[in-house]
Amino acid sequence: MSAANRDLTFAGAIVVAPGVFLRAEDHEGDELLTSEQKTALDALHLRKIDLADRVLVVNPGGYIGESTSREIAYAHATGKPISFTDPF
Repeated sequence: MSAANRDLTFAGAIVVAPGVFLRAEDHEGDELLTSEQKTALDALHLRKIDLADRVLVVNPGGYIGESTSREIAYAHATGKPISFTDPF
């Protein structure tokens, strides 16, 4: 995610990215968040999509998790252009 953020920033884009990153294979990361924090982050990510002109999904190896799938559906429903770093 940081490479995409860096590249877009150097290209002159204002990047609105998630502030907390959890990898599916990082089970310890899941344990650090309470259900209230996870709910708040999910809502915050949707508000960030509202602010965005377009959405770039950083999906190494084509992987898209459950939260990202919901965010893609939301972006699509709100008419935001969506692109992906990797085919899926």
